[in-house]
Amino acid sequence: MSPGEVLGVVGQRGAGKTSLFELLSGSSTPTAGEIEVCGKRVTLHSAAQAQRLGIEAAQQSSQLADNLSVFQNVFLGRELSGPWQSRLMPREGEMIKAARDLLDVFNMPSNFVFEKISNLSNEQRQIVILARAMIRPSKLLLLDDPLAALSFERQKHLLEYIKHLSAQNISVIISSDDLKHIFTVTDHILVLYQGSQVAFSNTTESTPREIVELIVGSKRQEQVTPVIWAIENYHAAQKQAEELRNAQRSLRQSLQAQDSLNRQLIEKLRDQVEALDRLNQALQEANRRSMTEREAERKALARELHDQVIQDLLSYNYLLEEAENVAGEEEQRIELARIRDGIRQVVSSLRQICSDLRPPTIDNHGLSAAIRSLAHQWSDQNNIDIQLKIDPELGRLPETIELSVFRIIQEGLSNVRKHAKATQVKLTLLRTPTASLLVKMMDNGKGIIKPINLANLSDEKHFGLVGVSERVTLLGGTMKVSSPRDGGLELVIEIPSPYPSIESL
Repeated sequence: MSPGEVLGVVGQRGAGKTSLFELLSGSSTPTAGEIEVCGKRVTLHSAAQAQRLGIEAAQQSSQLADNLSVFQNVFLGRELSGPWQSRLMPREGEMIKAARDLLDVFNMPSNFVFEKISNLSNEQRQIVILARAMIRPSKLLLLDDPLAALSFERQKHLLEYIKHLSAQNISVIISSDDLKHIFTVTDHILVLYQGSQVAFSNTTESTPREIVELIVGSKRQEQVTPVIWAIENYHAAQKQAEELRNAQRSLRQSLQAQDSLNRQLIEKLRDQVEALDRLNQALQEANRRSMTEREAERKALARELHDQVIQDLLSYNYLLEEAENVAGEEEQRIELARIRDGIRQVVSSLRQICSDLRPPTIDNHGLSAAIRSLAHQWSDQNNIDIQLKIDPELGRLPETIELSVFRIIQEGLSNVRKHAKATQVKLTLLRTPTASLLVKMMDNGKGIIKPINLANLSDEKHFGLVGVSERVTLLGGTMKVSSPRDGGLELVIEIPSPYPSIESL
């Protein structure tokens, strides 16, 4: 590593990240391999030897003295002292000031340096471990998973401080399960798999997907996609959780400052909000069950119509054909032919109804084939051109998602036919880098003048987009409706991946 270089180490649990940090910090003695420091081959037998070479470490196994204060732990074994015993107290003042200056990086209060370690939270203990590693001048700083115990804001502070150290030509090796942090602060990425190095890459020349494939040791989509999905959403989820914790903390402080009546009112309000949340969840679950049952009823009705009613009509049609062949009078044959034509039209209509009730293609061939069939049929029936683009990597999704997305597109096309006065529709289905399903529908019709208000649409009995919005909500997705400057209407829907998170690794 060159001075100021930041190296990220990634890998699954058990890949050897912590073992690597223990070897580099002198906590463990290597049985093979070589370590070079400033061009000289060394064998590290202790942490003290590594520190003399300018290597400092904050490891998962780092211990603190619970009976001492924060600043005493920061300088434990490395106390500043003068040439005479009488100079010890002034040097203690320097240690307190230095500890305060460093802890200020994490927005810690000034009196934090006097706190006993036994009184600290896990996050505060991690901050002390980091400060102890950073307080002394070093050439190489080892940070073994330092971010996991920190709050979202303090994670950002640490990442900024790493950049500051890099600018001072201090090299840093950091491990983290969050690839966003790794890609934010590092120059190179080292990937470990089952105790061995499998890649050493320039960060700017790598992609999260490539790194994940190396981490899991596979390029199979069903193994890589859940990890990417979790990585993309972990950062946002952590931020939201931090905001919720801060809100709860502010609420507790407010409650302590208010009188008993205000506290009772807030408790009642919280109960009402929780009751509304439970009611909303119950309504969503009821709506989800209702849609599932409705789809099941549609499927059963479509099967009944196809297997019974249509077959009976076809049988009658064959009987009429036989009667037509033996009819003696021309007028009777004409009448029978007219009746047969009518039956064929009824059969055709019933088949269309069956297709609307339950698209036959979706069960056997999946969403992609069903959408192609729907688009072709809709375009022919309405004389409106459809430009269809479907991601070849779309694959199969759970039945509920495929049916809901099909109904969403079906309703969207129905809205175009009824209201848009369009001559062309662009329909796109894609997989995003986070494995979400992205649906875009754009027409060249008259568009909208003002933003759509779903509540007003419901009051005015326009239930098309309202139904689409409800289906998207039940799938945990998002919906955006806009009108481009050059006209038309654009509907963008994103449905999150149904696959498991990174915790399953």
